[in-house]
Amino acid sequence: AAAQHKQPEEQQQQQQQQQVVAQEEQTSSSSAAHSSISSQNDLFEYWCKLYALCEHNTLLGVALELGTNLPSSSAINRWIAQPLKALLLPTSVFLTNKRGYPALSKPHQELVSLAFKHGIQVVLTGEPCHKVAPAPAQPPPPPTPAAAAAAAADGDSGATTDAAQVGNVLPFAITDPGESHVMRPYWEYLCYLFRRLDANSQQEQLEASYRDYLQAPLQPLQDNLESQTYETFEKDVTKYACYQAAVRKALLDKVPDEKADSVTTTLMVVGAGRGPLVRASLAAAAEVKRKLRVYAVEKNPAAIVHIQAMVDSHGWQDKVSIIAQDMREWQPPELADILVSELLGSFGDNELSPECLDGAQRLLKPDGISIPCSYTSFLAPITTTKLYDAVKAYKDLEHFETPYVVKLHRYCALSAPQEVFTFTHPDWEQPTDNSRAVTLRFLRPEADGVGVLHGFAGYFESVLYPGRFPEASQGV
Repeated sequence: AAAQHKQPEEQQQQQQQQQVVAQEEQTSSSSAAHSSISSQNDLFEYWCKLYALCEHNTLLGVALELGTNLPSSSAINRWIAQPLKALLLPTSVFLTNKRGYPALSKPHQELVSLAFKHGIQVVLTGEPCHKVAPAPAQPPPPPTPAAAAAAAADGDSGATTDAAQVGNVLPFAITDPGESHVMRPYWEYLCYLFRRLDANSQQEQLEASYRDYLQAPLQPLQDNLESQTYETFEKDVTKYACYQAAVRKALLDKVPDEKADSVTTTLMVVGAGRGPLVRASLAAAAEVKRKLRVYAVEKNPAAIVHIQAMVDSHGWQDKVSIIAQDMREWQPPELADILVSELLGSFGDNELSPECLDGAQRLLKPDGISIPCSYTSFLAPITTTKLYDAVKAYKDLEHFETPYVVKLHRYCALSAPQEVFTFTHPDWEQPTDNSRAVTLRFLRPEADGVGVLHGFAGYFESVLYPGRFPEASQGV
Protein backbone atom coordinates (compact mmCIF):
# COMPACT_ATOMS: atom_id res chain seq x y z
CA ALA A 1 0.00 0.00 0.00
CA ALA A 2 2.90 2.35 0.78
CA ALA A 3 4.49 1.61 -2.59
CA GLN A 4 1.24 2.31 -4.44
CA HIS A 5 0.85 5.60 -2.53
CA LYS A 6 4.41 6.63 -3.38
CA GLN A 7 3.98 6.01 -7.14
CA PRO A 8 1.28 8.69 -7.68
CA GLU A 9 3.40 11.20 -5.78
CA GLU A 10 6.35 10.56 -8.13
CA GLN A 11 4.05 10.96 -11.15
CA GLN A 12 2.82 14.28 -9.82
CA GLN A 13 6.41 15.49 -9.32
CA GLN A 14 7.31 14.46 -12.86
CA GLN A 15 4.26 16.31 -14.25
CA GLN A 16 5.18 19.42 -12.29
CA GLN A 17 8.74 19.27 -13.60
CA GLN A 18 7.45 18.90 -17.17
CA GLN A 19 5.17 21.92 -16.70
CA VAL A 20 8.10 23.98 -15.37
CA VAL A 21 10.23 22.94 -18.35
CA ALA A 22 7.40 23.81 -20.73
CA GLN A 23 6.98 27.22 -19.11
CA GLU A 24 10.71 27.87 -19.35
CA GLU A 25 10.69 26.91 -23.05
CA GLN A 26 7.69 29.16 -23.69
CA THR A 27 9.37 32.05 -21.87
CA SER A 28 12.62 31.58 -23.79
CA SER A 29 10.78 31.40 -27.13
CA SER A 30 8.78 34.56 -26.37
CA SER A 31 11.91 36.40 -25.28
CA ALA A 32 13.68 35.25 -28.44
CA ALA A 33 10.79 36.54 -30.53
CA HIS A 34 10.87 39.84 -28.65
CA SER A 35 14.61 40.14 -29.15
CA SER A 36 14.20 39.42 -32.87
CA ILE A 37 11.60 42.20 -33.14
CA SER A 38 13.82 44.52 -31.17
CA SER A 39 16.80 43.76 -33.38
CA GLN A 40 14.65 44.31 -36.45
CA ASN A 41 13.53 47.69 -35.14
CA ASP A 42 17.06 48.51 -34.08
CA LEU A 43 18.25 48.20 -37.67
CA PHE A 44 16.07 51.14 -38.62
CA GLU A 45 16.98 52.98 -35.43
CA TYR A 46 20.71 52.43 -36.03
CA TRP A 47 20.35 53.84 -39.52
CA CYS A 48 18.51 56.92 -38.22
CA LYS A 49 21.24 57.53 -35.65
CA LEU A 50 23.96 57.14 -38.28
CA TYR A 51 22.13 59.49 -40.65
CA ALA A 52 21.72 62.05 -37.88
CA LEU A 53 25.40 61.82 -36.91
CA CYS A 54 26.29 62.50 -40.54
CA GLU A 55 24.01 65.57 -40.42
CA HIS A 56 21.71 64.17 -43.12
CA ASN A 57 24.41 64.37 -45.74
CA THR A 58 22.86 64.09 -49.19
CA LEU A 59 25.70 61.82 -50.36
CA LEU A 60 24.64 59.17 -47.83
CA GLY A 61 22.04 56.61 -48.87
CA VAL A 62 20.93 53.16 -47.84
CA ALA A 63 20.50 49.87 -49.70
CA LEU A 64 18.44 46.98 -48.33
CA GLU A 65 19.26 43.35 -49.04
CA LEU A 66 16.12 41.25 -49.18
CA GLY A 67 15.85 37.89 -47.50
CA THR A 68 13.46 35.01 -47.93
CA ASN A 69 11.17 36.29 -45.17
CA LEU A 70 10.15 39.94 -45.29
CA PRO A 71 9.09 42.11 -42.34
CA SER A 72 5.64 43.64 -42.11
CA SER A 73 4.52 46.24 -44.62
CA SER A 74 4.51 48.95 -41.93
CA ALA A 75 8.16 48.19 -41.16
CA ILE A 76 9.03 48.33 -44.87
CA ASN A 77 7.19 51.61 -45.45
CA ARG A 78 9.49 53.35 -42.96
CA TRP A 79 12.39 52.79 -45.33
CA ILE A 80 10.50 54.33 -48.27
CA ALA A 81 10.64 57.67 -46.44
CA GLN A 82 14.44 57.37 -46.07
CA PRO A 83 17.06 57.99 -48.81
CA LEU A 84 16.63 54.41 -50.00
CA LYS A 85 18.71 54.05 -53.16
CA ALA A 86 18.51 50.36 -54.02
CA LEU A 87 17.06 46.97 -53.17
CA LEU A 88 19.56 44.11 -53.39
CA LEU A 89 17.64 41.10 -54.67
CA PRO A 90 19.58 37.83 -54.29
CA THR A 91 18.75 35.02 -56.70
CA SER A 92 18.30 32.73 -53.69
CA VAL A 93 14.98 34.41 -52.78
CA PHE A 94 13.42 33.44 -56.12
CA LEU A 95 11.01 30.52 -56.18
CA THR A 96 10.51 28.13 -59.10
CA ASN A 97 7.25 28.13 -61.00
CA LYS A 98 5.67 25.14 -62.78
CA ARG A 99 7.70 25.77 -65.92
CA GLY A 100 10.96 25.87 -64.02
CA TYR A 101 11.44 29.61 -64.35
CA PRO A 102 12.30 31.93 -61.43
CA ALA A 103 9.44 33.78 -59.71
CA LEU A 104 8.97 35.80 -56.56
CA SER A 105 6.50 35.35 -53.74
CA LYS A 106 3.56 37.74 -53.43
CA PRO A 107 5.19 39.92 -50.69
CA HIS A 108 8.40 40.17 -52.73
CA GLN A 109 6.42 41.12 -55.83
CA GLU A 110 4.65 43.91 -53.95
CA LEU A 111 7.93 45.23 -52.56
CA VAL A 112 9.64 45.24 -55.97
CA SER A 113 6.63 47.00 -57.51
CA LEU A 114 6.74 49.55 -54.70
CA ALA A 115 10.41 50.16 -55.47
CA PHE A 116 9.65 50.70 -59.15
CA LYS A 117 6.91 53.24 -58.31
CA HIS A 118 9.27 55.25 -56.10
CA GLY A 119 12.25 55.21 -58.46
CA ILE A 120 14.34 52.82 -56.34
CA GLN A 121 16.85 50.65 -58.17
CA VAL A 122 16.51 46.87 -57.99
CA VAL A 123 19.89 45.11 -58.19
CA LEU A 124 20.18 41.38 -58.87
CA THR A 125 22.90 39.66 -56.85
CA GLY A 126 24.23 36.14 -56.46
CA GLU A 127 24.74 33.21 -58.79
CA PRO A 128 21.95 31.76 -60.94
CA CYS A 129 19.94 29.10 -59.11
CA HIS A 130 17.65 28.11 -61.98
CA LYS A 131 18.70 26.09 -65.00
CA VAL A 132 16.73 27.51 -67.89
CA ALA A 133 17.38 26.64 -71.52
CA PRO A 134 18.92 29.62 -73.31
CA ALA A 135 16.89 31.44 -75.93
CA PRO A 136 17.43 30.24 -79.51
CA ALA A 137 20.10 32.01 -81.46
CA GLN A 138 18.83 34.88 -83.52
CA PRO A 139 19.70 35.10 -87.24
CA PRO A 140 22.26 37.77 -88.10
CA PRO A 141 20.71 41.10 -89.06
CA PRO A 142 20.85 42.23 -92.68
CA PRO A 143 23.87 44.38 -93.58
CA THR A 144 23.51 48.12 -93.45
CA PRO A 145 23.45 50.06 -96.75
CA ALA A 146 26.99 51.27 -96.08
CA ALA A 147 28.22 47.71 -95.53
CA ALA A 148 26.39 46.47 -98.63
CA ALA A 149 27.90 49.27 -100.69
CA ALA A 150 31.36 48.48 -99.34
CA ALA A 151 30.90 44.80 -100.14
CA ALA A 152 29.71 45.63 -103.65
CA ALA A 153 32.69 47.91 -104.20
CA ASP A 154 35.07 45.18 -103.06
CA GLY A 155 33.33 42.72 -105.34
CA ASP A 156 33.64 45.05 -108.30
CA SER A 157 37.33 45.45 -107.69
CA GLY A 158 37.77 41.71 -107.46
CA ALA A 159 38.71 41.76 -103.78
CA THR A 160 37.31 39.13 -101.47
CA THR A 161 35.33 40.33 -98.48
CA ASP A 162 35.66 38.50 -95.21
CA ALA A 163 32.60 38.08 -92.96
CA ALA A 164 34.52 39.49 -90.05
CA GLN A 165 35.44 42.55 -92.10
CA VAL A 166 31.77 43.12 -92.90
CA GLY A 167 30.94 42.70 -89.21
CA ASN A 168 33.41 45.39 -88.30
CA VAL A 169 31.59 47.82 -90.55
CA LEU A 170 28.22 47.21 -88.84
CA PRO A 171 27.29 49.67 -86.05
CA PHE A 172 26.01 46.78 -83.89
CA ALA A 173 27.00 43.22 -83.04
CA ILE A 174 25.60 40.41 -85.18
CA THR A 175 24.87 38.20 -82.17
CA ASP A 176 23.38 39.38 -78.88
CA PRO A 177 25.31 37.87 -75.97
CA GLY A 178 22.40 38.77 -73.67
CA GLU A 179 20.21 36.14 -75.32
CA SER A 180 22.07 33.36 -73.51
CA HIS A 181 23.12 35.20 -70.35
CA VAL A 182 22.60 33.09 -67.24
CA MET A 183 20.87 35.98 -65.41
CA ARG A 184 18.49 36.75 -68.26
CA PRO A 185 15.52 34.75 -66.82
CA TYR A 186 15.65 36.87 -63.63
CA TRP A 187 15.88 40.07 -65.62
CA GLU A 188 12.93 39.08 -67.80
CA TYR A 189 10.85 38.36 -64.71
CA LEU A 190 11.61 41.82 -63.27
CA CYS A 191 10.65 43.33 -66.62
CA TYR A 192 7.39 41.41 -66.41
CA LEU A 193 6.68 42.91 -62.96
CA PHE A 194 7.48 46.37 -64.28
CA ARG A 195 5.07 45.98 -67.21
CA ARG A 196 2.32 44.92 -64.81
CA LEU A 197 2.33 48.27 -63.05
CA ASP A 198 -0.76 50.38 -63.56
CA ALA A 199 -0.20 53.22 -65.97
CA ASN A 200 -0.23 56.67 -64.40
CA SER A 201 -3.50 58.50 -64.82
CA GLN A 202 -3.65 61.94 -66.40
CA GLN A 203 -3.91 63.48 -62.94
CA GLU A 204 -0.85 61.56 -61.69
CA GLN A 205 1.16 62.63 -64.72
CA LEU A 206 0.21 66.23 -64.00
CA GLU A 207 1.25 65.93 -60.36
CA ALA A 208 4.52 64.07 -61.04
CA SER A 209 6.62 67.26 -61.24
CA TYR A 210 5.26 68.44 -57.88
CA ARG A 211 6.15 65.32 -55.90
CA ASP A 212 8.04 66.11 -52.68
CA TYR A 213 8.49 69.72 -53.76
CA LEU A 214 7.99 72.54 -51.23
CA GLN A 215 5.54 75.21 -52.35
CA ALA A 216 4.58 78.28 -50.35
CA PRO A 217 0.81 78.48 -49.72
CA LEU A 218 -1.10 80.83 -51.99
CA GLN A 219 -2.71 83.99 -50.66
CA PRO A 220 -5.42 84.73 -53.22
CA LEU A 221 -7.11 87.22 -50.89
CA GLN A 222 -3.94 89.26 -50.61
CA ASP A 223 -2.30 88.65 -54.00
CA ASN A 224 -3.58 88.37 -57.54
CA LEU A 225 -2.69 84.93 -58.86
CA GLU A 226 -0.77 84.49 -62.10
CA SER A 227 -2.36 83.04 -65.21
CA GLN A 228 -0.09 79.98 -65.02
CA THR A 229 -1.42 79.21 -61.53
CA TYR A 230 -4.99 79.32 -62.81
CA GLU A 231 -4.01 77.07 -65.68
CA THR A 232 -2.64 74.48 -63.25
CA PHE A 233 -5.87 74.56 -61.25
CA GLU A 234 -7.99 74.09 -64.35
CA LYS A 235 -6.22 70.84 -65.25
CA ASP A 236 -7.93 69.16 -62.29
CA VAL A 237 -10.67 67.50 -64.32
CA THR A 238 -12.04 65.51 -61.38
CA LYS A 239 -12.71 68.57 -59.25
CA TYR A 240 -14.74 70.39 -61.86
CA ALA A 241 -16.69 67.24 -62.71
CA CYS A 242 -17.67 67.05 -59.06
CA TYR A 243 -18.67 70.72 -59.02
CA GLN A 244 -20.77 70.22 -62.14
CA ALA A 245 -22.54 67.24 -60.56
CA ALA A 246 -23.18 69.24 -57.37
CA VAL A 247 -24.69 72.19 -59.28
CA ARG A 248 -26.82 69.80 -61.32
CA LYS A 249 -28.24 68.16 -58.18
CA ALA A 250 -28.83 71.57 -56.53
CA LEU A 251 -30.76 72.83 -59.57
CA LEU A 252 -32.95 69.72 -59.58
CA ASP A 253 -33.71 70.21 -55.88
CA LYS A 254 -34.38 73.93 -56.29
CA VAL A 255 -36.55 73.87 -59.41
CA PRO A 256 -39.05 71.05 -60.03
CA ASP A 257 -39.68 69.85 -63.56
CA GLU A 258 -43.02 71.64 -63.91
CA LYS A 259 -41.34 75.01 -63.24
CA ALA A 260 -38.25 74.44 -65.37
CA ASP A 261 -39.43 76.81 -68.12
CA SER A 262 -40.72 79.59 -65.87
CA VAL A 263 -38.14 79.87 -63.06
CA THR A 264 -34.66 81.31 -63.53
CA THR A 265 -32.13 80.40 -60.84
CA THR A 266 -29.58 82.98 -59.77
CA LEU A 267 -26.10 81.55 -59.24
CA MET A 268 -23.07 83.53 -58.09
CA VAL A 269 -19.51 82.30 -58.51
CA VAL A 270 -17.38 84.18 -55.97
CA GLY A 271 -13.67 84.03 -56.75
CA ALA A 272 -14.40 82.99 -60.33
CA GLY A 273 -10.77 82.99 -61.48
CA ARG A 274 -10.63 82.42 -65.23
CA GLY A 275 -14.15 80.97 -65.27
CA PRO A 276 -13.99 77.15 -64.96
CA LEU A 277 -16.82 77.12 -62.40
CA VAL A 278 -18.91 79.38 -64.65
CA ARG A 279 -18.46 76.89 -67.48
CA ALA A 280 -19.28 73.92 -65.22
CA SER A 281 -22.41 75.61 -63.83
CA LEU A 282 -23.78 76.44 -67.26
CA ALA A 283 -23.05 72.91 -68.44
CA ALA A 284 -24.97 71.51 -65.45
CA ALA A 285 -27.95 73.77 -66.22
CA ALA A 286 -27.96 72.63 -69.84
CA GLU A 287 -27.96 68.97 -68.77
CA VAL A 288 -31.06 69.31 -66.57
CA LYS A 289 -32.69 71.96 -68.81
CA ARG A 290 -32.92 74.66 -66.15
CA LYS A 291 -32.68 78.41 -66.71
CA LEU A 292 -29.66 79.97 -65.04
CA ARG A 293 -28.36 83.50 -64.54
CA VAL A 294 -24.72 83.65 -63.45
CA TYR A 295 -22.77 86.41 -61.72
CA ALA A 296 -18.98 85.89 -61.97
CA VAL A 297 -17.33 87.88 -59.15
CA GLU A 298 -13.55 88.25 -59.44
CA LYS A 299 -11.16 90.96 -58.24
CA ASN A 300 -8.13 89.96 -60.35
CA PRO A 301 -8.00 92.19 -63.49
CA ALA A 302 -5.95 89.63 -65.43
CA ALA A 303 -8.50 86.89 -64.75
CA ILE A 304 -11.37 89.20 -65.78
CA VAL A 305 -9.89 89.40 -69.28
CA HIS A 306 -10.05 85.59 -69.62
CA ILE A 307 -13.64 85.42 -68.35
CA GLN A 308 -14.71 88.11 -70.81
CA ALA A 309 -13.07 86.27 -73.69
CA MET A 310 -14.77 83.02 -72.66
CA VAL A 311 -18.20 84.69 -72.45
CA ASP A 312 -17.76 86.33 -75.85
CA SER A 313 -16.56 83.14 -77.54
CA HIS A 314 -19.55 81.10 -76.26
CA GLY A 315 -22.16 83.82 -76.68
CA TRP A 316 -23.13 83.89 -73.01
CA GLN A 317 -23.59 87.65 -72.77
CA ASP A 318 -27.27 87.24 -71.82
CA LYS A 319 -26.49 84.58 -69.18
CA VAL A 320 -23.29 85.76 -67.47
CA SER A 321 -22.63 89.08 -65.73
CA ILE A 322 -18.97 89.77 -64.91
CA ILE A 323 -18.33 91.67 -61.65
CA ALA A 324 -14.80 93.03 -61.30
CA GLN A 325 -14.94 93.58 -57.53
CA ASP A 326 -14.05 92.02 -54.23
CA MET A 327 -16.83 89.68 -53.09
CA ARG A 328 -16.85 91.28 -49.65
CA GLU A 329 -17.53 94.77 -51.03
CA TRP A 330 -19.86 94.15 -53.94
CA GLN A 331 -23.49 95.24 -53.58
CA PRO A 332 -25.60 92.83 -55.66
CA PRO A 333 -28.81 93.81 -57.47
CA GLU A 334 -30.40 90.57 -56.22
CA LEU A 335 -29.64 87.73 -53.85
CA ALA A 336 -28.36 84.34 -55.02
CA ASP A 337 -30.13 81.01 -54.89
CA ILE A 338 -26.80 79.18 -55.17
CA LEU A 339 -23.36 80.46 -54.10
CA VAL A 340 -20.41 78.59 -55.65
CA SER A 341 -16.75 78.99 -54.68
CA GLU A 342 -13.42 77.15 -54.74
CA LEU A 343 -11.53 79.06 -52.08
CA LEU A 344 -10.37 75.94 -50.22
CA GLY A 345 -6.66 75.58 -49.58
CA SER A 346 -4.76 72.34 -49.08
CA PHE A 347 -5.81 72.27 -45.42
CA GLY A 348 -9.33 73.50 -46.05
CA ASP A 349 -9.22 76.80 -44.18
CA ASN A 350 -5.58 77.83 -44.67
CA GLU A 351 -6.43 80.27 -47.50
CA LEU A 352 -9.11 82.08 -45.43
CA SER A 353 -12.05 80.33 -47.04
CA PRO A 354 -14.26 80.62 -43.90
CA GLU A 355 -13.59 84.36 -43.58
CA CYS A 356 -14.22 84.99 -47.28
CA LEU A 357 -17.44 82.98 -47.39
CA ASP A 358 -18.69 84.56 -44.19
CA GLY A 359 -18.22 87.95 -45.84
CA ALA A 360 -19.97 86.76 -49.02
CA GLN A 361 -22.82 85.07 -47.17
CA ARG A 362 -24.86 88.27 -47.32
CA LEU A 363 -25.18 87.63 -51.08
CA LEU A 364 -27.20 84.45 -50.43
CA LYS A 365 -30.92 84.12 -49.85
CA PRO A 366 -32.03 82.73 -46.46
CA ASP A 367 -32.93 79.42 -48.13
CA GLY A 368 -29.94 79.54 -50.47
CA ILE A 369 -27.40 76.78 -51.13
CA SER A 370 -23.66 77.07 -50.66
CA ILE A 371 -21.35 74.88 -52.74
CA PRO A 372 -19.29 73.64 -50.89
CA CYS A 373 -21.56 73.24 -47.90
CA SER A 374 -18.92 71.88 -45.48
CA TYR A 375 -15.28 70.82 -45.23
CA THR A 376 -13.20 69.06 -42.59
CA SER A 377 -9.43 69.09 -42.18
CA PHE A 378 -7.34 66.09 -41.13
CA LEU A 379 -3.85 65.72 -39.67
CA ALA A 380 -1.39 62.81 -39.50
CA PRO A 381 2.21 62.53 -38.22
CA ILE A 382 4.63 61.51 -40.96
CA THR A 383 8.27 60.77 -41.59
CA THR A 384 9.81 62.14 -44.79
CA THR A 385 13.55 62.61 -44.96
CA LYS A 386 13.57 64.42 -48.30
CA LEU A 387 11.23 67.20 -47.20
CA TYR A 388 12.91 67.51 -43.81
CA ASP A 389 16.30 67.96 -45.47
CA ALA A 390 14.83 70.56 -47.86
CA VAL A 391 13.52 72.65 -44.94
CA LYS A 392 16.68 72.08 -42.92
CA ALA A 393 18.77 73.54 -45.75
CA TYR A 394 17.37 77.02 -44.97
CA LYS A 395 19.10 76.86 -41.57
CA ASP A 396 16.51 78.86 -39.67
CA LEU A 397 13.50 78.25 -37.47
CA GLU A 398 11.07 80.25 -39.59
CA HIS A 399 10.97 77.69 -42.40
CA PHE A 400 10.36 74.87 -39.94
CA GLU A 401 7.27 76.71 -38.71
CA THR A 402 5.96 77.47 -42.21
CA PRO A 403 3.16 75.31 -43.64
CA TYR A 404 3.97 74.13 -47.17
CA VAL A 405 1.89 72.73 -50.01
CA VAL A 406 3.43 69.42 -51.07
CA LYS A 407 2.42 66.47 -53.20
CA LEU A 408 3.70 63.79 -50.81
CA HIS A 409 5.44 60.83 -52.42
CA ARG A 410 8.38 59.42 -50.44
CA TYR A 411 6.82 59.47 -46.99
CA CYS A 412 5.41 57.18 -44.31
CA ALA A 413 2.45 57.92 -42.02
CA LEU A 414 3.31 57.04 -38.43
CA SER A 415 -0.33 56.93 -37.33
CA ALA A 416 -3.83 57.16 -38.77
CA PRO A 417 -5.08 60.69 -39.63
CA GLN A 418 -7.54 62.39 -37.28
CA GLU A 419 -10.15 65.10 -37.77
CA VAL A 420 -9.11 68.64 -36.85
CA PHE A 421 -11.53 71.43 -37.84
CA THR A 422 -14.94 71.50 -39.52
CA PHE A 423 -16.63 74.49 -41.18
CA THR A 424 -20.16 74.64 -42.61
CA HIS A 425 -21.77 77.14 -44.99
CA PRO A 426 -24.00 79.01 -44.84
CA ASP A 427 -23.58 79.71 -41.13
CA TRP A 428 -26.40 81.97 -39.99
CA GLU A 429 -25.40 82.01 -36.32
CA GLN A 430 -24.41 85.43 -35.03
CA PRO A 431 -21.84 86.42 -34.09
CA THR A 432 -19.79 84.23 -36.43
CA ASP A 433 -16.83 82.61 -34.69
CA ASN A 434 -14.17 80.86 -36.76
CA SER A 435 -11.71 80.33 -33.91
CA ARG A 436 -10.82 76.67 -33.46
CA ALA A 437 -8.60 74.68 -31.09
CA VAL A 438 -8.11 70.97 -30.70
CA THR A 439 -5.75 68.55 -28.92
CA LEU A 440 -4.91 65.32 -30.72
CA ARG A 441 -3.16 62.20 -29.46
CA PHE A 442 -1.69 59.89 -32.08
CA LEU A 443 -0.99 56.26 -31.21
CA ARG A 444 1.52 54.05 -33.00
CA PRO A 445 1.30 50.26 -32.53
CA GLU A 446 4.42 48.73 -31.07
CA ALA A 447 4.45 46.14 -33.83
CA ASP A 448 5.02 48.92 -36.41
CA GLY A 449 8.43 49.66 -34.91
CA VAL A 450 10.14 52.92 -34.11
CA GLY A 451 9.69 55.96 -36.33
CA VAL A 452 11.11 59.45 -36.77
CA LEU A 453 8.59 62.30 -36.60
CA HIS A 454 9.55 64.91 -39.19
CA GLY A 455 6.26 66.78 -39.38
CA PHE A 456 2.53 66.56 -39.96
CA ALA A 457 0.61 66.01 -43.17
CA GLY A 458 -2.67 67.86 -43.50
CA TYR A 459 -5.48 67.55 -46.01
CA PHE A 460 -9.23 68.07 -46.11
CA GLU A 461 -12.46 66.47 -47.24
CA SER A 462 -15.24 68.59 -48.63
CA VAL A 463 -18.94 67.99 -49.14
CA LEU A 464 -19.92 70.10 -52.13
CA TYR A 465 -23.57 69.09 -51.92
CA PRO A 466 -25.20 66.31 -49.87
CA GLY A 467 -25.37 63.01 -51.72
CA ARG A 468 -23.23 60.80 -53.95
CA PHE A 469 -23.44 60.81 -57.71
CA PRO A 470 -22.12 57.85 -59.77
CA GLU A 471 -21.91 60.00 -62.89
CA ALA A 472 -19.08 62.01 -61.29
CA SER A 473 -15.66 60.38 -61.23
CA GLN A 474 -15.67 60.65 -57.43
CA GLY A 475 -18.32 61.14 -54.76
CA VAL A 476 -19.43 64.75 -54.28
